[in-house]
Amino acid sequence: MKRAIPVLVLTVAGLIPVWRYAPSTDTSSTTEVAEPASTPSTSSSGGTSNQVVAGSTIKTEKGPVQVEVTFDGDKISSVRMLQQPNHPQTKAAVPKLIAETLTAQSADIDAVSGATITSEGYVESLQAAIDAKPASSSSSSSASSSSPSASAAASQVVAGSAVGTEKGTVQVEVTFEGGKIDAVRMLQQPNHPQTKAAVPKLIAETLEAQSSDIDAVSGATITSEGYVESLQAAIDAKG
Repeated sequence: MKRAIPVLVLTVAGLIPVWRYAPSTDTSSTTEVAEPASTPSTSSSGGTSNQVVAGSTIKTEKGPVQVEVTFDGDKISSVRMLQQPNHPQTKAAVPKLIAETLTAQSADIDAVSGATITSEGYVESLQAAIDAKPASSSSSSSASSSSPSASAAASQVVAGSAVGTEKGTVQVEVTFEGGKIDAVRMLQQPNHPQTKAAVPKLIAETLEAQSSDIDAVSGATITSEGYVESLQAAIDAKG
């Protein structure tokens, strides 16, 4: 028993340094926080900001008249007929009415001689579409609810090549509805009075011809040639 006591004392004494120099059990640590992945930015193209609104159907003595208007922001970029009388006078009048609308940017246009009834129906349906346009230009989906959804889904927008002319650059953008040219708008054009007067006529001729086989506008031959070249490039590029 006397020998056991010293052995025990020595054993305890030997454990003291081990206890004093035991590794620290502090569990605190530095955590590296990774930066969150960047969120992809949403970019809006020219087609997504468009609003398509159908006007009311107007019953006339010649037949129903209804238009569909495409707004690019607050601007009327194109007009197409959803319903129209099947008469030669109407077919001849419609391109003129559309050209006047694009120039006036309103329903304040003159009736076409020989197609007064159709013109009045066109103006009434056009004004209804303008009045029905949603105030917010960002909600294109809500605007399209008032137009046939199938037409919006089938649309294809193609930009033609930028054609340099002596007067300036000319470039068009064509909206195709299936295989049909539904609308044409200018992306670039010379800043000349002759050009501004010629463009609505060129667009009206295009919608009627459904091709680039159109006549040059007198007094704006150079712009007309650039327009036709850019238009044909868009037609060729259509998928």
